[in-house]
Parts: sequence; C-alpha cells; structure tokens
Amino acid sequence: MASPRLETYCCPNRDAATQLVMNFQPEVFCGVCIGSASISLMLTILQLLPKKGQSPRKMPKASSSSTILLLISICDILGGLGMIFRSSVWLGFPGFIANISVVNGTDVWPSTFCVGSAMWIQLLYSAGFWWLFCYAVDSYLVVRRSAGLSTIVLYHMMTWGLAVLLCVEGIALLYYPSISSCENGLEHAIPHYVTTYVPLLLVLVVNPILFRRTVSAVASLLKGRQGIYTENERRLGTEIQMRFFKIMLVFVICWSSNIINETLLFYLEMQPDINEVPLKNIRSAALITWIIMGVLNPMQGFLFTLAFYGWTGWKVDLKGRKREIPWESMSSSTAGENAYPSPVNYQSNIHDSKKISTTDSQQTDEAISMLSEGNTSSDERLTRSSPIYQGW
Repeated sequence: MASPRLETYCCPNRDAATQLVMNFQPEVFCGVCIGSASISLMLTILQLLPKKGQSPRKMPKASSSSTILLLISICDILGGLGMIFRSSVWLGFPGFIANISVVNGTDVWPSTFCVGSAMWIQLLYSAGFWWLFCYAVDSYLVVRRSAGLSTIVLYHMMTWGLAVLLCVEGIALLYYPSISSCENGLEHAIPHYVTTYVPLLLVLVVNPILFRRTVSAVASLLKGRQGIYTENERRLGTEIQMRFFKIMLVFVICWSSNIINETLLFYLEMQPDINEVPLKNIRSAALITWIIMGVLNPMQGFLFTLAFYGWTGWKVDLKGRKREIPWESMSSSTAGENAYPSPVNYQSNIHDSKKISTTDSQQTDEAISMLSEGNTSSDERLTRSSPIYQGW
C-alpha cells in the first residue's frame, strides 16, 4: 500500500509507532499486499481491454478527459506493480531487508531498495491523486466549453511537476542530513507527511465542490439545448451525477483508512511509551487499519474502472477493430446535407441560423458525451435526443 511510513521505515532509528506497524505480522501483511495488488492489476487490465460486441471508448478529439481517465488507471497499475515487487522482495529475502535496521552497516543496497521502492509507490499514487484532481477541473471546463486538447499539456506539467516536486522535497527533508541519521525528530517527519497527504486531501475537499458545480452546469446545458427538460435529460443528468458520486465513493473507501491510521500513529508518537496498557485499543485500531490499507489501497485501480466505465465484461476483442461512433457519422452526414446553399437570401439566413444552433447543440452533446463516456445507455439517449439525430 501507499503510506509515508514506508519511507520512514528506511531510517535505522525509526520512531516507535512506525516500528509497531511495520513489525506486525510482516509476512501476512506483504502477502495481503501482493494478493490485493495482483487481483486489482489483472482486473484493471481486463477492464481496459476492448471487448467483443462493444464500441471502443472514444472521446471527441477536443477533449482530454479520456486521456486523464487512462492516465489514472496507468498510475494505479504502475503503483500496484511497485507494491508487488516490494512485497515480494520482503518475503523472499528477509535477510536482505534485515540489513536496513543496521545503523552503521556498509551495505547500501538494502536502504537503496527501501527508499527507491517506497518513492516509486508514493510518486505513482500521488500522481494519480493529481490526475484525479485534473479530471474534476477538466469536467468543469468541458461543460463551460473552456477545455480542449491543449489543456492536457498543462495537466501533464502540473501533475508530474507537483508530484515529483513534493515527493523529492518530502524525501529530502526526511533523510536530511543522511539516511543513517534521519527521523531524529518530528521536524523531519512532519514535512514528509504533509507533502504526501496534500494531494489526497485536495481531492477529498476540492473535487466534490467541482463535481457539484459541473452537475449544475450540465443541468443548465440540458435545459438550454431544446428549451425543455425532458425525462431523458433528467436521467442523463442523474447518471452523470451518480458517476461523480461513485468516483468519490471509491476514493473515500480506498484512502480513508490511511488518514485514520496516520492520525492514530501520530497520537501514539506523542506518548512517552506507546506500550502502556491504556493505549492498547489505540494500538489495536492502528494495526487493524494498517492491514485494511494493504487491502484497499491497491484495489483503487479496479474500483476506479468500475466507476469510470462500469463492468465491461470478460470477452476480450484482441483484434481491436475500429468502430464508428453514431453521433460522429450523423454529424458528418448532417454537415454534408447542409453544405448546399439556398438560392434565396432569407432562406440562407434561416439556414445559417439553424447551422449555428446545430453547432451549439452538437458542442453541448459532445460535452455531455465526454462526461457520460463508458455509459452506453446514456450515449444512446443523448444521440436520439440530439437535434442532429432528429434531422434538425
């Protein structure tokens, strides 16, 4: 799983709270991490592969939302691979890992592996948090018609730049002046924990606000498309709202245990002796949430694909045949039919007015299609209710 305690454990003079959780049934904990990450990895890849009898998930070219969803899944896959590799080494080479605890040891490889694997996991999941934040921003900008293909470059710069900056800064402060003398006080640990949990808390606090504003903007778009708010529009708006709700629900389920665990461990660190009898229940709660983290953190990748696309099925189409999206073909045919100018001036004006309205409606349909991507029923209702489909 992804916890700043992984980096803290690399310090030979680690604090007692970190020692407590890292030494609690390490074989069982590593086995849980390997099992959970492996299952999530296989199911995530299965979800992303094209399926027989289904149209590929495709977005309008001006949108970066589909790219962001794919990058979130890639971050989860790579983070899961890091967990599997790290836990496998811990299980397979216990003597190699034991050298981490040697303060004046000459073998630097155990500490290098510890720091490197922990940073890999932390960096990938932190980048996933930033990409999830970018998805909320992009969804809001899409319905405001302020997003486009060029914004993905800005998202890349912000996501990878902030993820690397915060990760390197936190590690540098934790291991200053050297890894053999790190974790001598909270002035080293607290900045590391802050830089780790900033993107997580940002998603928890800001994303619901952006999603709520996006849903309100979607309702306005649907009402303004034809001047009425039919049952189809109401259902489509509800499905988009449910999709955002599922995304946040998965995020809360997978990462709330990390916040609880870190709060409990910080409380234990403040005590003169964490082994006191009155602290037994707090120690037990910290150990339970530690195991829960090992199960839920790696499962985020698969659960996110369910929230993004729903269950896509087992039948994989390895040929990857390209299929045409219905609204794209109808848009092309409509553009072809409207390409002939009217011989009368006032008819030409009417035609231009209709063309502008059709373009606006198409842009609205594209924006809604981006937000409801992966939902076949939503796409079908959107296409049928579109003025393009109706031959407007």
